[in-house]
Amino acid sequence: MMVLDKDFSQLLGTIYQGALEEQPWQSFLALLREEMAAVNTTLVLRPPSDRGKGVLLTDGGSMEGIATYNESMFVHDPFIDLKPGEVKTLSEFISEEALLSSELYQVCMAPAGLHHSLGADLNVAGVMEARLRVARVKGAKPFADDDKTFVKTLLPHLERAISIHARLNKMESERALYAGVVEQLSVGSIILDENGRVLNANEMAARLIAAKDGLLQHKNNLQLATRDQTVELQKLIAEVLENQRRGLPAVVQAMKVQRPSGLADLGFVIRPIPTNEWSEGQAVPSVAIFVSDPEQQSEAPVQIITRLFDLTPTEAALTMLLANGLSLDEAAEQLSVSRNTARTHLRAVFSKTGVSRQPMLVRLILKSVASLA
Repeated sequence: MMVLDKDFSQLLGTIYQGALEEQPWQSFLALLREEMAAVNTTLVLRPPSDRGKGVLLTDGGSMEGIATYNESMFVHDPFIDLKPGEVKTLSEFISEEALLSSELYQVCMAPAGLHHSLGADLNVAGVMEARLRVARVKGAKPFADDDKTFVKTLLPHLERAISIHARLNKMESERALYAGVVEQLSVGSIILDENGRVLNANEMAARLIAAKDGLLQHKNNLQLATRDQTVELQKLIAEVLENQRRGLPAVVQAMKVQRPSGLADLGFVIRPIPTNEWSEGQAVPSVAIFVSDPEQQSEAPVQIITRLFDLTPTEAALTMLLANGLSLDEAAEQLSVSRNTARTHLRAVFSKTGVSRQPMLVRLILKSVASLA
């Protein structure tokens, strides 16, 4: 029966855990440094270049020397043209005498306490070119073949973990982008799990919940102003979830939510979140509730409206006020201009945007990409 070394198994675990850590692979680099009796371990996710600094994750050694390398000394790095998966020592590229007299050693390595060095490059197809470096102090045992073999066994695992990290990072970036778009559109979003419990809410939805004006949250459950409306909401959520569990066509529900304050009703759209056959486990995002608040004004920057429709700043400001529901007289008053002046600006806006009526103008602005700025 094959028996895995406990320490090696733990090291492999930190490689895969590293893809989920807030500061990626910090546990792995620390444990690898300990295992290899090193003074520094570094994982390069983006090599520095003339186009800008790299992304270097490091454990141990002087940060000043590493920063110097990242800013300028990388051009003197002897580790060049390594084949992916190949593990080499620094002594295979440069003699001891040449190393000690080099600018790289004197300016970067020595201040960081680095002397013996071992390196490998990883080429994660379609993702990134990463590099792993391990260093020991002067007077320590030089890296030998068994050290190279040890690192070589880690590389396939590190490549897989980097691929996982890149995919998670891409998904998180896309999620943040789309969440920002929803926020810019002045739409609240509330995500529920498979049991209808709240997993998270965006900023606008959180503000509405905090206001406790028609929409409340109690122990991760949504509640509305009246018992009848709460029951109706729970029924609609249950129907969406049931169709999802049974694999039936997605059903989208909607309802109005009254506010005790007398402000305009909130609008709810309840829809399932697409899943796949492997979406199992606790707290799986299952339902999205999108909330519209008629009282919420559009916040599209005036300069964006100006560029999109070739308007003057005053014309753009007037257009935004009208899009937010003000009458021409109210907009004129807010801009401190006469009604006739406002009318003149409005005629210019009509001419530039190709519309002839105020409701058409409002619809054009609200449907434009300006609200995504």
